[in-house]
Amino acid sequence: MPGQLFITYQHFAAKMSMPMPAADGRILSFAFHFFFFIILFMKPNKSIVAVLKTSPATVLEDYHRLLNLADYQSFLPKDKETALKINISWHFFFPGSSTTPWQLDGVIRALKRDGYDPKKIHACHNRTVVIDAHLGERENKQINVVQAHQLANKHLYDDGQEWINVKDAVGSLADKFLVLNKVYPDGFHIPKSFIGENIIHLPTVKTHVFTTTTGAMKNAFGGLLNEKRHWTHPVIHETLVDLLMIQQKIHSGLFAVMDGTFAGDGPGPRCMTPYSKNIILASADQVAIDAVAAKLMGFDPMRDVKFIRLAHEHGLGCGNPADIEIKGDLEAAKENWHFTGPFQKMTFASRMQHKIYWGPLKTPLEWSLKTFLAPWSYIASILYHDFFWYPTHQELLQKALQSDWGKLFHNWDRLALPPDDLNAKGWQDVGSRTEEIRADHRLESKRHFRQAMKILGECLKEAPEFSTRRKSTGS
Repeated sequence: MPGQLFITYQHFAAKMSMPMPAADGRILSFAFHFFFFIILFMKPNKSIVAVLKTSPATVLEDYHRLLNLADYQSFLPKDKETALKINISWHFFFPGSSTTPWQLDGVIRALKRDGYDPKKIHACHNRTVVIDAHLGERENKQINVVQAHQLANKHLYDDGQEWINVKDAVGSLADKFLVLNKVYPDGFHIPKSFIGENIIHLPTVKTHVFTTTTGAMKNAFGGLLNEKRHWTHPVIHETLVDLLMIQQKIHSGLFAVMDGTFAGDGPGPRCMTPYSKNIILASADQVAIDAVAAKLMGFDPMRDVKFIRLAHEHGLGCGNPADIEIKGDLEAAKENWHFTGPFQKMTFASRMQHKIYWGPLKTPLEWSLKTFLAPWSYIASILYHDFFWYPTHQELLQKALQSDWGKLFHNWDRLALPPDDLNAKGWQDVGSRTEEIRADHRLESKRHFRQAMKILGECLKEAPEFSTRRKSTGS
């Protein structure tokens, strides 16, 4: 039962749990399910993806409208905890790579405006051995937003976070996994706090060297899998399908809000060319929102993006744009950005990754990534991306900083609006002349290599092959 049809059924079926006499209850329940299925299959209920054009002047109001166009309150119960799953693809700011501060701010303000209790909302971060989430939330100004709204801020890999075996969390559903049981024959653990809480994924619109595009489904990758998640790279598309199965089982509500104010093309999720596209998207269907984003970038989601096709075929959502209902800006949803994608101009690092996972280096090198030798790959990644690519591609960052979105990011702390002004529409004035941005950025770049050295040291310290730290697990 694909997409919205399955989600709608879940919500209507929940209504049948009201107390009633046993006999009457059985008759009414049977009649309900019988007629419900007849109605649905006579007139399929399409998955909904909300799409809007936006600008700094209206972005906060636009996010509120966007979420309600996608009927988010129907999918996220207000009495449950709500995790905001922030995306940090790079610990340094690079446009299009990570959750934007206005995306996070807009979603939080919408939740508060619509009656969600801020005490039940928290930001949520994972980490990888090559990405420092604590640095990333500062450099991308996400922590500024979280603290302004006085929300709790969870780093899933910090001490004190409890993890549980996936089979204890999802039961027999684990038997249906496409690949995870083969990748992790001894099982794996997921955050216990995820069970029974809402989650809102906050990805950006961008390409990816492993999955062609990345978005809502890929955003679960870091949160649900342990630090040996690189073991799944050879079967990454199937892995994302398994993770969506898990999410639909454990979460009380599942939703995604995607920011395309900056969108990234090329060998992402880091080494991209950013473009200002001024689009935002939202949906309860993780497959559908990824499909619409892929189509905007110029891809055929069912042909070009394997994880979307697989999820569609397994009834986890709708990946066919023809069967998705667009709400909001219909013309914006028809745009085709003609992105070249991640494979035409691959970096040295991404070419080597492909050769290791799917090419001639698979036999001689892939085995090492599952042993104590694996940190060689972490070191290589940091040296290439943080020490070489980022410093040598500053012209891309500078160009993006001259845009209105770049100026808003640069001036965020000075322009931040009162957190309790829930009717604020956005920013009419984004500040800064371009020469001021250039001067400030030169000052910032002086500390770049010091930060990169710290990241390299932390990578070796926290590598799961070396670290003596252990996650606590539920009994």
